[in-house]
Amino acid sequence: MAAARKNAASEENAAVEEKQSRLAATVDRVRRGVRDLPARGLREGRQRVRHLRGRSIIPVQAGVAAALAWLLADDVLRNPDPVFAPAVAVGTIVSALGQRLRRTIETVVGVAVGIAAGDLLVALLGAGPWQTGLIVALAVVVAILLRGGSTLLVQAGGTAVLIATLTPVNPEIGLPRFLNALIGGLVGLAVVLVLLPLNPLRLVQRAVGPALERLAALLDQSAAALASHDLDRARVALDQVRDFDPRLTQLQEALQAADEVVTLAPRRWSNRHVLAELTDGSDHIERAARNCRAMLRRVVSVLEDDEPVPDRLPTALGQLAAALRAMHRELDRGREFVDTRERVQRAVSEAGEAYAQGLGYSGNVVVAQVRTAGSDLLRATGIGRRDANRTVRWAAGRSRPPSPPPAPPRP
Repeated sequence: MAAARKNAASEENAAVEEKQSRLAATVDRVRRGVRDLPARGLREGRQRVRHLRGRSIIPVQAGVAAALAWLLADDVLRNPDPVFAPAVAVGTIVSALGQRLRRTIETVVGVAVGIAAGDLLVALLGAGPWQTGLIVALAVVVAILLRGGSTLLVQAGGTAVLIATLTPVNPEIGLPRFLNALIGGLVGLAVVLVLLPLNPLRLVQRAVGPALERLAALLDQSAAALASHDLDRARVALDQVRDFDPRLTQLQEALQAADEVVTLAPRRWSNRHVLAELTDGSDHIERAARNCRAMLRRVVSVLEDDEPVPDRLPTALGQLAAALRAMHRELDRGREFVDTRERVQRAVSEAGEAYAQGLGYSGNVVVAQVRTAGSDLLRATGIGRRDANRTVRWAAGRSRPPSPPPAPPRP
């Protein structure tokens, strides 16, 4: 009986100690979060400023398009109620980048469908609550049959509502409204593609930059977790890298928008070649990001399994983060990727030293991922696959130094 009581008391004490340990870890995470709050706020503010700076031309485009659309609809064509022309023009400007041509076509077609449905049924059924519902339903059905996107559906339904409710007051709104929508769409396209087209290269560069900086911050966090054997911090970094996909989505959207601009805007046709190089480099950056995600997963495993962590291993991750930041700097300033390549070689060299000092299974995987991500980053700087792999092997101490590759043209 005494032994049973002793065992029960021991188990109870162990449970209490475990709860206290969890509580202490939670309190520590909260303290770190509060301590890092000013830095996060400052970082968020800077990101918002960069976001505004990268899109500062859009308000100008919207204002010019609205003014021109109103001028054409009101002063030139003398259409009644010209407010719909600037409305559609602004909608064209602020629609999703890379889909403006399609969105504009859907807007004009949606207005036409809404007008047709509204004019037909108002003439047959009159106006009222149930007539409005029927008109909207018919307009949306027609839009669906046309296999339109969300823009076409919204415009068809919204225009049908306006026709059904405003026609008794202004029976001449139908054709002028369609003409106003057409004018607004054409003016919006003219502004974004002819008068004030976006700079496609800057658009892509400003999308790449935040992705590189965020990935670098996560690598630094994992490196610090390895150096301090902080499993909780490594898990936080892993959780955050799983939310990295929106950054890559934004990059793909920027590439799509830039491709639209260099395809349709005559003033930007000369940027096609450089954009193709940026697109190819962005593909390699995405591959590097996927390898870094796998690397951070293995960092957690290293700490969970209590594997050896030589000093060179967190240093390798820190150098890879520095390479990402150097790439952002050099890409933003239009410089050759000299510092980026040097940082990548240092990261691979440090990882090779860590491998020589002895690692566990997951640690060896981290080293392999550093090498793979390093090769991807070298290729993103314009180096070919064979030269990138030779550079990585040399940096890891496994072959003779490669001959320096030719410098690729820069924007």
